[in-house]
Amino acid sequence: MQSIYHSFFILIMAYLIFVTIIWSFSFSFIGVYISGQVDTWFAVVMRVLLAFITFLPFLCFRNIKLKTLFLLMGVGACQLGIMYFFYYNSFQYISVPEVLLFTIFTPIYVTVIYDLLQRHPLRLSYLFTAIIAVIGAAIIRYDHISANFIIGFLLIQGANIVFALGQVGYKRIMEIYPMPQHQAFAWVYLGAVIVATVGWLLFGDASKLPTTILQWSIIIWLGVVASGICYFLWNYGATKVNSGTLAIMNNVVIPTGILVNVAIWHQSIDWVRFILGSAVIMLALLLHYKVKIAH
Repeated sequence: MQSIYHSFFILIMAYLIFVTIIWSFSFSFIGVYISGQVDTWFAVVMRVLLAFITFLPFLCFRNIKLKTLFLLMGVGACQLGIMYFFYYNSFQYISVPEVLLFTIFTPIYVTVIYDLLQRHPLRLSYLFTAIIAVIGAAIIRYDHISANFIIGFLLIQGANIVFALGQVGYKRIMEIYPMPQHQAFAWVYLGAVIVATVGWLLFGDASKLPTTILQWSIIIWLGVVASGICYFLWNYGATKVNSGTLAIMNNVVIPTGILVNVAIWHQSIDWVRFILGSAVIMLALLLHYKVKIAH
């Protein structure tokens, strides 16, 4: 039984790691080519619309309860629609490295929200390993913080909370109302499209649309690949692992995001801190895995 669990764990972790690698490019793409140049709401609505179109063939009205439908759309509204609004706007106040730094609290939000939704006593072992992952991320990314850090910090925490709520909410929905996940995610994306479209119509700036082929290419890549395919894979993986593993994996994107910044945009890096912090995050994942096996 332990061998089967180990093999299954490795397979699902491969999903999460693959998505983490893809997402690590998104931070820099948005920070360098989109933020401040393309209207935030337009970038969000195009990203989730392309993701929805990718899954449109799987949209199914049969054998799905109305309650489940609205819950799935609510997940999309939180995890993609509202989260992207906070996330994209944060780049106007803080740098890409600071965005990465301020995402380190997501594991704690995931752990706490999941236990609250389950009406389960807070699992201290999960919270402990999540905090270790936060420490590891802080070691990597703590550096000089700009004057706008308070606004940027609050925007990223808003993004972290609704992103965690969306992940955990989807995981709980699939536990309570199981259904084919490719069909479920078509409704998730539809919820995101509705929220993003309303936001764009109310607050969008039509004078700041993409003007270059590069900007359009990045938006298409973010919509079809980083959102459409990768959010599905991430949430699919989330339903197959426990909340502790999911919490820790939310911080693995930090070292991969830093590596992308270094490799492509030649940003400077403190390699000692990077290696030490990455090792601490991996230690958190290993400790959590050992605790899970022991239970």
